Amino acid sequence: QLRPDARPDVVRQLRQLGVVPTAMIDVSDGLASEVLHLCAGSKVGAKLFEEQLPIHDKTFLAATELNLSPVTAALNGGEDYELLFTVRPSEFEKLKTSAHVTAIGYMTDDPRQRVLATKAGQQTPLQAQGWKSF
Repeated sequence: QLRPDARPDVVRQLRQLGVVPTAMIDVSDGLASEVLHLCAGSKVGAKLFEEQLPIHDKTFLAATELNLSPVTAALNGGEDYELLFTVRPSEFEKLKTSAHVTAIGYMTDDPRQRVLATKAGQQTPLQAQGWKSF
């Protein structure tokens, strides 16, 4: 929080792999909020998978101590300075072995489909509950 680290290492790795993102944004306002920004800007939808969301152990513990869902914390917490980006399906294979990249879902052609697929098999609408700028 006091000394955020940008992620130029991810950008360098993408360059080394020859991967050109089709869209990229930092998740400082919350993951769900930024996914919705990408959807709106690109006029597409998104399907995220709960079991794919990377949740740091400390985030998990803090959320449970505060009686919050760790998934809610992961989707709506901010100030992470991680990068959210999309790539063409043909470039996805290049990223599969990257330790710095986690695939959390995919974009869809239907701009109305903006959902989180839960471990229970349900699809819930993505909602931005993070920071809203002026």
